[in-house]
Amino acid sequence: MIVKKQQKVWLFAVAIVLTAMTLRGAVTVVPPLISTIDQDLPLTAASIGILGMLPTAAFGLFGFLTPYVLRLASLEKLIVASILLGIVGQIARVMVPTTPLFLVFSVVAFGGLGAGNVLLPPLVKKHFPTKIGLMTATYVTAISIGTALPAQLAVPVADAATWQFSLASWAGLSTVALIPWFVAFFSPRTTPAAATAPPSPAAVAPTDTGQVDIVVHSSTPAAAAPPAKMNLWRSPTAWGLTFMFGCTSLNTYAMFAWLPEVLTQAGLDRAHAGSMLALFGALGLPLSLGIPLIASKMRNPFPAVLVMLGCFTAGYLGLLLSPADGTWIWVSLTGLGPGTFPLALLLINHRTRTHVGAGALSGFGQGMGYTLACTGPLFFGLLRQWTGSWTAPFLFLFATLLLLGVGAYMICRPRMLEDDFEPIPAAA
Repeated sequence: MIVKKQQKVWLFAVAIVLTAMTLRGAVTVVPPLISTIDQDLPLTAASIGILGMLPTAAFGLFGFLTPYVLRLASLEKLIVASILLGIVGQIARVMVPTTPLFLVFSVVAFGGLGAGNVLLPPLVKKHFPTKIGLMTATYVTAISIGTALPAQLAVPVADAATWQFSLASWAGLSTVALIPWFVAFFSPRTTPAAATAPPSPAAVAPTDTGQVDIVVHSSTPAAAAPPAKMNLWRSPTAWGLTFMFGCTSLNTYAMFAWLPEVLTQAGLDRAHAGSMLALFGALGLPLSLGIPLIASKMRNPFPAVLVMLGCFTAGYLGLLLSPADGTWIWVSLTGLGPGTFPLALLLINHRTRTHVGAGALSGFGQGMGYTLACTGPLFFGLLRQWTGSWTAPFLFLFATLLLLGVGAYMICRPRMLEDDFEPIPAAA
């Protein structure tokens, strides 16, 4: 019986990790092939900007919709539906004859990725209630790997076959990710809740990160009720996370969309530019492992944010002023800047007292943050088209770094979200 339970745990772990590896491939495989795709489907600067905006727009939309969709089906059924949606979008978009249809089916693919992006955290919470920190670090690392590989392999695969095959091939990984979920569906009693649930309806369970999570089971009527009414629109903590998370994603996706173009116009060939994009994405792997471990020991991790803002600034200056010389240095510095992303995810838990508060802060911060982020690739492209120079687009990114710093200062303060809603004591 113990062996079977352990096998079930491993089954869900493999399913979560494989799914995480599929959440960025449809995004990062496109930029290195823009010039190749343009030969068959004309892509203007505006359409490239729109294409770069679509992933974050989908993530923001599904961040808002998830609380409603979760009422209709189980997490497991929804994650399978999201993977299938992503597969359909990735395959269909390479078969269409026009650019608008390519963008439409890209929306379908990104919608599936966006749903998976939102669904993985509660799946970790459900199946690994005492290993949240470990599993979060594992699947975020898998996301980093799944971000870098498509960018690195996009051009070689396209040269060996076609750009259509290069784009659609990553739907194969999504198909592989479906296998453990289907096995879980057809395996008896694959939900470990019965084995892990304590006898009482609510219990305090320490996680492997040293935090204490309140585990409340849905059989209790009060489980879905928040501890207090919280209007996050009026919360400095919530807006701090929104600006930190949103501006980090804005800069990251602007680079995913435009870094290859910046480098190819500076004289680099497509393969070299694709490798630099892969380097930018691959740096997320050590950051996703290291930043949470370091920041979790700091009462106020804002000094770490300042270091990453400095990396962003130095990298952007190098790409603007000398993109063809020392390229790997500038790309590496720029790739260290998004270390604020795993830090923002860590702060969702470190700046809330209960799982209800963490859920509210995560939904608001990611929904609003990704909505803000979707403007990055679009404005970067439009500024390039209007001015004919890379100066204005990079000045735009510098301005967003200031907003990121302000937001990080607000969320990094050792103050809990619930403190924003405490009643003001009456004057004596």
